[in-house]
Amino acid sequence: MSRPQSEFHRPEAPWRRPPGAPAGVWEQELAVDPVSGDSTVLQRYEPGTDTSAQGAVRHDYFEEVYVLEGDLTDLRLGETFTAGMYAYRHPDMEHGPWTSAEGVRMLVISTHTVGPRP
Repeated sequence: MSRPQSEFHRPEAPWRRPPGAPAGVWEQELAVDPVSGDSTVLQRYEPGTDTSAQGAVRHDYFEEVYVLEGDLTDLRLGETFTAGMYAYRHPDMEHGPWTSAEGVRMLVISTHTVGPRP
């Protein structure tokens, strides 16, 4: 199975707070594979969001993040990322915690399954 195929359209899924996410973090599903959990979502942080209480994050899937607009500061690294910046994370890569002074919107692609490697 794979993410559902679709032609250009305006996403209709509501913005929701992801399970376990701190206040101020929202996402809108664009495509989700119900079997593997692979997903493409828009994620946004409201201005002033701080995920320090959550601490650093690790997960068991590959993750791609492209910053569309705004700012995102990784408190552990002491670096701020802005529109046009991209991250590719392997499973178990530590990242965050984060703050966002002006808010941020990102395209996030999560891949739980990996095919054969060349």
